[in-house]
Amino acid sequence: MRFESYDCAPGCPVEAALERIGGKWKGVVLYHLLDGPKRYNELKREVGSVTQRMLTKQLREMEDDGLVDRTVFPVVPPHVEYSLSERGKTLEPVLMALRDWGRHYTELQDQPSGQARQ
Repeated sequence: MRFESYDCAPGCPVEAALERIGGKWKGVVLYHLLDGPKRYNELKREVGSVTQRMLTKQLREMEDDGLVDRTVFPVVPPHVEYSLSERGKTLEPVLMALRDWGRHYTELQDQPSGQARQ
């Protein structure tokens, strides 16, 4: 965490939110966890070209921020699942709004250049 408190300016709540979910992979990971708990390899497959090191780092950061829960099952071999915490579940409307905006944006990008863009 870069700051202990976010009382510096009106935009600080946005900065606080983006610090928690910003970056190339966190939003994608959180989006895939909306479907329910996932094992590490399943999550890695769904996320795509993320490296093992980066996915592990992002999951740890989101766990530290209270957005993701990590559950270790006491079996051999070890079985670990990641899921959204109660706090993480509150991000669902934000993630869905980002998904919808992304769809709209990519549709606009796919239009021929002569058409008006919104």
